[in-house]
Amino acid sequence: MRVLLWHVHGSWTTAFVQGAHEYFLPVLPDRGADGLGRARTWRWPDTVRELPPERLRREPLDVVVLQRPHELQLAERWLGRRPGRDVPAVFLEHNAPQGRIAEMRHAVADRPELTVVHVTHFNALFWDTGGTPTRVIEHGIVDPGERYTGELPRAAVVINEPRRRGRVTGTDLLGALGADVPLDLFGMKAAELGGIEDLPQARLHEEMGRRRVYLHPIRWTSLGLSLIEAMHLGMPVVALATTEVPEAVPPEAGIVSTRVDVLRDGLRRLVEDREQARLMGKAARAAALARYGLGRFLADWDALLAEVIR
Repeated sequence: MRVLLWHVHGSWTTAFVQGAHEYFLPVLPDRGADGLGRARTWRWPDTVRELPPERLRREPLDVVVLQRPHELQLAERWLGRRPGRDVPAVFLEHNAPQGRIAEMRHAVADRPELTVVHVTHFNALFWDTGGTPTRVIEHGIVDPGERYTGELPRAAVVINEPRRRGRVTGTDLLGALGADVPLDLFGMKAAELGGIEDLPQARLHEEMGRRRVYLHPIRWTSLGLSLIEAMHLGMPVVALATTEVPEAVPPEAGIVSTRVDVLRDGLRRLVEDREQARLMGKAARAAALARYGLGRFLADWDALLAEVIR
């Protein structure tokens, strides 16, 4: 199968392109948001090819995976074909909706020629897609391996753009949550708050695994892949019980609550009790492999894409 998609979400795309297909990514001279091409910090197979827009029109593509509303117009202009009508297409929605509950209507609502794919059941519940068919395909990731050592009595936190995203990512909670335990912040623009940024993925996983526990303070997001990665690494989890987290983290794998005092106490106890942290980390890895394994993820996508192109 020949699949067109834009490089929008590096971690998700890394898992998606592990499938048994050919993947075509638009590339522009400036490698901006609409033409980023291949990843520079993730390892992608040779089946991922980048093509400029003028060459896409000549490619016999089987399906288009859209991820942003304006890609509908881009695809039509660059391909000379209308997604969902002249070429099969699905719309992958990465995010939880923002705004008032009564106004959370999706940009491609009432488009029966498309299928909206949500990455969590929480997102599917909250988005209003009208008459557009929907499907949930939960995340899957390339297993980084069990790298947890927990040698450092500290907590790892991964937040991209923590200052700009503020309350959404729980950046404002870090002071209270870290009152008893040192926190090490990683992620894009984490340096603005004294954190560490721009680590290659393998190095990031290594550094995360050295910390005793993983803290996930996110208030409102789809389901952070860094949380799933931490569980794959074998890290115990302390997380806000928001959006999809209560579904993703079983009780034996960590401490999940909406109470800051409970999370703060959980961080302290896990940092002090290395054996309990290790056991919870083992349970976290088992849960992540069972629910968010790469094989299940790719099989779900294969089934959907085969259905769409019939």
